[in-house]
Amino acid sequence: MTDLRARLAAAYDADSFRREGHRLVDTLADYLANMAKGPDLPVLPWAAPAVNVDRFAVSFPEHPTGDFAELVARVLSGSNHLHHPRYMGHQVTAPVPLAALCDAISSLLNNGMAVYEMGPVSTAMERNVLRWMAARLAMPESTDGVLTSGGSLGNLTALLAARQAKAGYDAWNGGAHAGPPLTLLVPRTAHYCLARATRVMGWGEGGVTPLEVDEHFRLRPDSLEEGLAAATRAGRKVIAVVASAGSTATGAFDPLEPVADFCERHDLWFHVDGAHGAAAVLSAPHRHQVRGIERADSVVWDAHKGLLMPALVTAVLFRDGSRSFQSFAQEASYLFHGDDEHPWSDVGLRTMECTKEMMALKLYTCLSVLGTRLFADAVTASYDQARRFAERLSSADDFELAVSPECNIVCFRHTPAHVPASEWDALQARLRERLVTRGDFYLVQTRLPRGTYLRVTLINPLTRDEDLDALMDALRTAARR
Repeated sequence: MTDLRARLAAAYDADSFRREGHRLVDTLADYLANMAKGPDLPVLPWAAPAVNVDRFAVSFPEHPTGDFAELVARVLSGSNHLHHPRYMGHQVTAPVPLAALCDAISSLLNNGMAVYEMGPVSTAMERNVLRWMAARLAMPESTDGVLTSGGSLGNLTALLAARQAKAGYDAWNGGAHAGPPLTLLVPRTAHYCLARATRVMGWGEGGVTPLEVDEHFRLRPDSLEEGLAAATRAGRKVIAVVASAGSTATGAFDPLEPVADFCERHDLWFHVDGAHGAAAVLSAPHRHQVRGIERADSVVWDAHKGLLMPALVTAVLFRDGSRSFQSFAQEASYLFHGDDEHPWSDVGLRTMECTKEMMALKLYTCLSVLGTRLFADAVTASYDQARRFAERLSSADDFELAVSPECNIVCFRHTPAHVPASEWDALQARLRERLVTRGDFYLVQTRLPRGTYLRVTLINPLTRDEDLDALMDALRTAARR
């Protein structure tokens, strides 16, 4: 027992923590400085999955080794570098460093948020952050919601409330087959997590009724009546329409006002998946693209995209705040008690997570300390940069732009004269593989009706126009080889 107490004392020793913490911050600061060098370093030091498994294979020691600094160095050197100016891949941003310090606070305090008394500060911060987000969206004062772990879980949370509100029966307690089969009207370009959510809810393949989109990959308002009629013929009850504000594939914004009108006429739930594009409300030149979002019954907004936060921080906002209690309706007397049937302060009543981290801490802190102007300007800058890049692509005779960008997502392909059009799809895949495995750039690809396209998300505020010019040059060089 004496030996155990000595080992615990060493593990929790404040002076040791101070030394390691100072050294870690210095290491991370040096890492950020190195990322600014850009082309001198690979974006992704590529290694096959099995190779990395072997690199990190270890027989975990029984006693302390003191190798924390060495392990940190290995983690940093082998990771995908989102702060590299030539990271322009998935919709996960290069977070502001202050947020990382907040994560350290959250991890050390470890205040879970199922009930208020376990996370009093983070619960208060979450409520105020949500109020700020709702106000930016011009939603009414009745709006309430929660922060949760990502857009997929956020969309599921919203749709569970929609089901309870519009199904016409108690699906939570009675099950998915306690009434007629349900479905959502969803544009074909919507994120796959919506189809996943309906399957999780037990609706099967017909749980999503696809709606046609226009040449800009935006929902066609005239497809709404057609979709409702098709679902009805198939024996499905439509309970909601989901529109995208910044779709994943191309960054398209669906026309929200016609959707809101349609939902009002047919008494349907109106949900906006604004995981990527809801942040447009912060930008004066671009907020018109989400006009009508304030009429939604529910909105999902990812802070780890447009608000420069580490993953995952997703807001789920309900126009009628009382609806937020309908996603998860069970009782847990060992946690939730008292006279108030729906205490807003017990966040676990409204989230999938029970022991939820203090995710509001980083967003609240960064908005308070860095100021909201930084985040508004970052949204505007990324959208404007995408438009400039699209103009350069359009003016080049060896590149093809898929569609004019509406946010910070640009889809394009390299079409050199020496490669026949029948081979363009295969060429894009080969070009991406070459650039990524060499570490020159990190970008992704997508499949659109006309074929395979390269796709960049200019979500990293450290990316410069010169890096995009270099991307075009690197694609040309790779194609010649």
